[in-house]
This record gives sequence, structure tokens and C-alpha cells, in this order.
Amino acid sequence: MGNICRSPTAEAVFRQYVEHAGLSEHILVDSAGTHDYHIGDPPDARTQRAAQQRGYDMSGLRGRQVGVEDFERFDYVLAMDHANLAILQRLARLGGGNPHLFLGYARHHAEREVPDPYYGGADGFERVLDMVEDAAEGLLQHIRQQHFDRYT
Repeated sequence: MGNICRSPTAEAVFRQYVEHAGLSEHILVDSAGTHDYHIGDPPDARTQRAAQQRGYDMSGLRGRQVGVEDFERFDYVLAMDHANLAILQRLARLGGGNPHLFLGYARHHAEREVPDPYYGGADGFERVLDMVEDAAEGLLQHIRQQHFDRYT
């Protein structure tokens, strides 16, 4: 939504997974919010603290708003919940693409929406990390199967 909690968490986690897989030269990772609340702002301090405790660095991330051009630039545009997915689907009509829910790639979580931890306690940020790590693993596996395994 504002690109300061869930989406930068997903960006930091997935970027690290991509780096560890040796695919950084092939996969571009970015995050954006559907609203303009926090353009230019760093991720929420609680988000950064929870991520840092698990070894993810968000210090260089800054909030930005998604645009139509993102549907041309990225193969995968993913939303954290149905409300943001609906906004992305409207934008996709202008720019092409087919956005999906990020947790659609999760293998160990049945939920399909990553809850917004902004108004809750520290445990909400930990829960978001658990869900994001699961979905990031699944997404990387999917991308490898769809785009890279045929070349190995």
C-alpha cells in the first residue's frame, strides 16, 4: 500500500534469495506501493528491525508508487492483499500484465493475504517475515522452473 512494511520486506527477502541463487544478473527485484503516502521514505523502523534480526538489509530502500511502466518492466507484479491486487489489476489494463497475490507462491501458508503489520505489535512483523520467506522461496522455485531450468 505505502511501500514501507510488507512490500519492502518482500523485496529485501527475495533479493537476498536471488543473490544466494546466483541469479542477480538475470532477475530485477523492486517494490512499490499502490498509494503515494510514503514516496521517498525508508521502510518503517519496526520493519527494518525485524528484517535485520533475520539478516536482511533494507537500509537503501525508499518508498515509491507503482506505475503503468512497471507492467512493461517486470514479468511478475505481485500484491500483498486483495485490495492492492484490485488496484494493480486496474493499472494492468493500461500497461498489460497479469498481477497476482504474492502468497500464491507460498508452500507452507494457506493464507493468501499478507496482513499489514503497521498498526500491530512486533509479532506482526515477524509473521510477515515468515509468510514472505515462504512465498519468496516458492516464487524463486517457480521462476527457476519457468525461466532457467530449461537452460541447465
